[in-house]
Amino acid sequence: MIAEVEMADEPELGMHHDARGFLAVNGLDGKGPVRLVVTEQDLRTDDEPTLRDLSEALIAVHGTDYGIHSLAWISRFTDMARQAAAYRDRRVLLAGDAAHVHNPVGGQGLNMGVQDAANLGWKLAQVVKQTSPERLLDTYHAERHPVGARVLRTTLAQIAFRRAADDRIKALGDALSELLSIDEPRRRFAAMMSGLDVHYDLGEGHPLLGRRMPDLEVITANGPLRVFTLLHEARPVLLNLGEPGSFDIAQWSDRVRSIDAEYDGAWELPALGAVSAPTAVLIRPDGYVAWVGDETQTGLTDALTTWFGPAGSPCQSSRP
Repeated sequence: MIAEVEMADEPELGMHHDARGFLAVNGLDGKGPVRLVVTEQDLRTDDEPTLRDLSEALIAVHGTDYGIHSLAWISRFTDMARQAAAYRDRRVLLAGDAAHVHNPVGGQGLNMGVQDAANLGWKLAQVVKQTSPERLLDTYHAERHPVGARVLRTTLAQIAFRRAADDRIKALGDALSELLSIDEPRRRFAAMMSGLDVHYDLGEGHPLLGRRMPDLEVITANGPLRVFTLLHEARPVLLNLGEPGSFDIAQWSDRVRSIDAEYDGAWELPALGAVSAPTAVLIRPDGYVAWVGDETQTGLTDALTTWFGPAGSPCQSSRP
């Protein structure tokens, strides 16, 4: 169960895990309500949880209910992990909790749902406007379904550590904690938990391809600005960091914004670390890199057509 409640006695804040179960308490020291998560000894789905249920669960796990009172809200959840087999079936598209459900441990659900929407929104808009063919919508499932599957797998693994801890679980937790004391594994796990290591398979090439563009501070004709501010209009951006005017995208100028800029700092990606500096990058409206340039336009026309529709006239495609 998860709840917000007031306590007559002052609890020990933090996470507590032993053979009896799991308890997490969060709040200001001795002031106001606290939020807590506690395991129940038996699964119950027949009715809504009550203050009494919470009291019984606290006593079972921690030996006291701390004099709980003034319940603000309470909810019951399980370790259920489910994912839709397909995120698209013709004109039906699933995102967020409609596409995947899992235990809230790690706080990954909201981030994943928002990224679902960010991935789908611009693609749907382009198809509705007949800028791109309907097959663009198939890339939504191809890109986001593997991400959802990995989060479900990760949360199931985390839940294993939240069960009543015996010596085996404790030994496994200690071994993992020791592993995460090393910089490289810790960086990889942090990138995974935050969703910053997501990599869409857009083919071979520069490590940036298919990954989230770093929010660099670049120098433009209008002065310094952050890359993410270029995406506020929800339009794709061709960011040219080489010779100004090197790339000709006139036939997509109504859809793609072209920016000449300078950047001489380091390029680093979550989990991967330092990567080589590109000459140009084509950034999708969701912030992911669709093409990386190396002083030539090789592949740029194909990338523009694939992600932002044919040059010139709108795409004429039938709809089911």
